[in-house]
Amino acid sequence: MAPTPGPSIGDAFAWAFWFLGEVAFKWIPGTAVTIAGTGTPPPPGTPPAPTLMPIQNPVTVPQVVDYLQTASAPGVYDSLFHNWSVFVAVSLFVSLLMGALVIYCIIRIQQIRYHERRKFEAAAHTVVAHDIPQTHLRWNRIVEQARGESEQGRRLAILEADIMLNELLDTLGLKGETIADKMKRADRVSFRTIDLAWEAHKIRNKIAHEGAGWHLSEEETQRVIALYERVFREFHFVE
Repeated sequence: MAPTPGPSIGDAFAWAFWFLGEVAFKWIPGTAVTIAGTGTPPPPGTPPAPTLMPIQNPVTVPQVVDYLQTASAPGVYDSLFHNWSVFVAVSLFVSLLMGALVIYCIIRIQQIRYHERRKFEAAAHTVVAHDIPQTHLRWNRIVEQARGESEQGRRLAILEADIMLNELLDTLGLKGETIADKMKRADRVSFRTIDLAWEAHKIRNKIAHEGAGWHLSEEETQRVIALYERVFREFHFVE
């Protein structure tokens, strides 16, 4: 004998809506009428309904069940009793689905508001020169000048980078009359890029002392600028 197929999801939803209609439009009004002790008389020829006394005292759960069984239309309570598990499963599934949808909507709304707030703040705030530290502006100009085609401009870029190195050494509290004197006082433990600073400073000295007699290629310029940059980044002197 083949097993009887269980109710489908569509049947379960249809039964759930039917049950809600029974509760909303029959049980609740009937309960209110019974509690109040009022109601319209049945039409002539209708079999007398069971006598239901108004609820005047506290009742227990079994008494509520008995009352629902007595007040329900024929077959309604039996259908509810036999299909209650399906109703609970469908209700739980729908509740979880709606809850997840609500949480998702709340998260998306918060994300949209966050991005809108960021855009509004960006639109309301224009970047001007004083928004960026002066050393960063200077370094950006040096990097841009070092990428130029003019060899004289590349020389000036390295000389300016060496001036920034001197300012960094002053910030670190290293004393001395020259940059070399200050770097000799540096502690290699706290100044890990000191060798790079020495190498870049030596190239600067060649430029300053030999002038146009020493050719400065684009590749060498970029290498020296990179040395200065590594030194500056160690102490967050530039970003």
